[in-house]
Order: sequence, then C-alpha cells, then structure tokens
Amino acid sequence: MSEDSTGTAGTDDVQVRRDGSRYVATLDGEDVGVAYARETDGRVVFTHTEVDDAVEGRGVGSALVRWALDDVRSRDLRVVAQCPFVAAYVRRHEEYADLVDAS
Repeated sequence: MSEDSTGTAGTDDVQVRRDGSRYVATLDGEDVGVAYARETDGRVVFTHTEVDDAVEGRGVGSALVRWALDDVRSRDLRVVAQCPFVAAYVRRHEEYADLVDAS
C-alpha cells in the first residue's frame, strides 16, 4: 500500500495518508481526522483516533481506520487496538480480526 490513497466515506471523498507515526484523513483539502499509532516489535499500536466535530457522522473515522488497517496488513504487521474506536471497528469488521494482537 502506498503512503497516499483515496477511500470513500459515504458520498464524500476522503484521502488518507500515513504520516510518520499517525494516519491522517483529509476531506476537501483539509485534515479532518487522525489515528495516532506507534510501531514497535512488528506491531502497530493504535492509541487514539480523532475526527473533527464538523465531519462527524460522515464516515471519515471508518475510512481512516479501514485504510490504516489495510496499510498495516500490506506491511505484514500486527495491530494492538488500545484505541476504543479502532477496537470497535475491528469487532464490527471480522475481516481484520486476524491482524489483532491481544496486548
């Protein structure tokens, strides 16, 4: 997976990129969401996800996390979902369950 990609969130176009230790979602040229993560020992630990209130409910968070998980998979890493939003996303989307480490 490249560091830049476009995903779709509802009717809005969301672009997501990996930017160092975080994933950033952009909508209409503005950064509107961030998933904070740190990579260690073959794992990506997701600690916190934020989405601007102005775009909440438009699927930005889901597009952000989906892209981040796909990126982790493409790099053959594992996920530690300390962030409640990421953990809930994985519970709702079983296709990502195989990426998750317990701690």
